[in-house]
Amino acid sequence: MRIIDAQHLKTPFWGSRNMSVFASKQLGQPINRKRIQRLMHLMGLEGIAPGPRTTKRHPGHKVYPYLLADVVVDRPNQVWCSDITYLPLRRGFLYLVAVMDWFSRHVLSWRLSNSMDVEFCLEALDEAFDHGTPEIFNTDQGAQFTSRAFTERLLAKSVEISMDGRGRALDNVFIERLWRTLKYEDVYLKGYDSGADCLKGLMNYFKFYCHERPHQSLGFRTPWEVHNSRS
Repeated sequence: MRIIDAQHLKTPFWGSRNMSVFASKQLGQPINRKRIQRLMHLMGLEGIAPGPRTTKRHPGHKVYPYLLADVVVDRPNQVWCSDITYLPLRRGFLYLVAVMDWFSRHVLSWRLSNSMDVEFCLEALDEAFDHGTPEIFNTDQGAQFTSRAFTERLLAKSVEISMDGRGRALDNVFIERLWRTLKYEDVYLKGYDSGADCLKGLMNYFKFYCHERPHQSLGFRTPWEVHNSRS
């Protein structure tokens, strides 16, 4: 699963067929495609043309249109985004959700969970609201974000809801970049043993990411500096 997770960050357009070939070469033995499909499903990677997405859709939930195609995002709290990713541990795995300000890249809140239930997403959203209220909130079409519990939280605060187009991996590009940075700078290097170790490590990393790590795209300022200089 660690191999699949790392390769998905590099080639998000790969489905189970290419992933099974790659994993077989990496491990030096044939890996059945059905096994790869089962693991990708467990990790939340669903094969959707043109490639996999970290989302599990619910056919009965309302899907909202993508609102950011022609929007110029030029200030904090104009657009927030959220996503869920899979974190491999030495003994098991966890899911991580984060809420990020699109303009500043500041991570407003995050939560860990051992399941894909909506509750940890709601907890992250409620904490993010302590920092303000966005005009637009963008997510993928995952069942957690399309659930009534989640969308009603947003609508109650008059937030416009935006959702990525199906199979469009770049619609939520900034939080996808966050996952890649987090995993290569922290999770893969540390190899956390347990959920407690991971929680402690992520607390330190997100503090570093937001308050100490300069971002080239932000003029080598930190997300915290940008978010608070214009909020």
